[in-house]
Amino acid sequence: MRLPAWLAHHFAALRAVVVLTVVLGLAYPLFMVAVARIPGLAGNADGSLIRRDGRTVGSSRIGQSFTDTLGNPLRQYFQSRPSAAGGGYDPTATGASNLGPESVVDSPGRASLLTLVCSRSKAIGELEGVDGRRPYCTSDGVGAVLAVFHRDGSTGPVTRAVSLNEACPATPFVTSWQGVTVECAKPGEDYSKGVTTPVHGDAPDKPAVPADAVTASGSGLDPHISVAYARLQAPRVAATRRVPLSEVRRLVDEHTTGRALGFMGEPAVNVLELNLALDAAQQAGG
Repeated sequence: MRLPAWLAHHFAALRAVVVLTVVLGLAYPLFMVAVARIPGLAGNADGSLIRRDGRTVGSSRIGQSFTDTLGNPLRQYFQSRPSAAGGGYDPTATGASNLGPESVVDSPGRASLLTLVCSRSKAIGELEGVDGRRPYCTSDGVGAVLAVFHRDGSTGPVTRAVSLNEACPATPFVTSWQGVTVECAKPGEDYSKGVTTPVHGDAPDKPAVPADAVTASGSGLDPHISVAYARLQAPRVAATRRVPLSEVRRLVDEHTTGRALGFMGEPAVNVLELNLALDAAQQAGG
């Protein structure tokens, strides 16, 4: 008995659904699970978890913060770079802040990228006992940006200047600009007709605080920091743990990885593995 054409088409579609479900919904996932169990791949498939004393303490591929319950850095540990993934290093919310180089003016409830960098650099400078100043940052740790108003729009003599990221009653980071007294920004006032002008200031062109210490990675999960940032933190960690600085620097060198394939990227330090090595060395030393 020959089925009607319309019914034959439905049966063919049903057979295709069943076959594809079995192949792609069952066979393929089970095959990939089996591949993931191959020796040498299992660790990566499980998330490259690191275990100590029978418990999981983290992943070698996903960073984490080393702070107290209030978010303050734990001085005995090396600190990771900032993270924009969720509340910080959340693998379910991986991502960047989407703030770019032109993000220099704060908005209500959200700091600009420039102010985030400035505030982080100031805080790290205070933590590590170094000069945390950066170009285009105020001494208070916000973006040094003026709205400059000209007589003829964007040209001609300056008639007014406002420090955009310093709300009244704050004292502006500069008193005058091209002969005009600089004002603090009044909340809610529109300064869009002024020319946005970042001010370099007198900070060194090469800051003491490395760039990765004040910016998040694209994924927000990077477990590594630069060698420069690790070396900056070494004196503080050594002093807090009361161990020789040379010993801490030796551990930094031991946990520094080279460039990928010998030429891609820069040498880096895995923060979790370094901190675990510090704890182990201190426990072994009594």
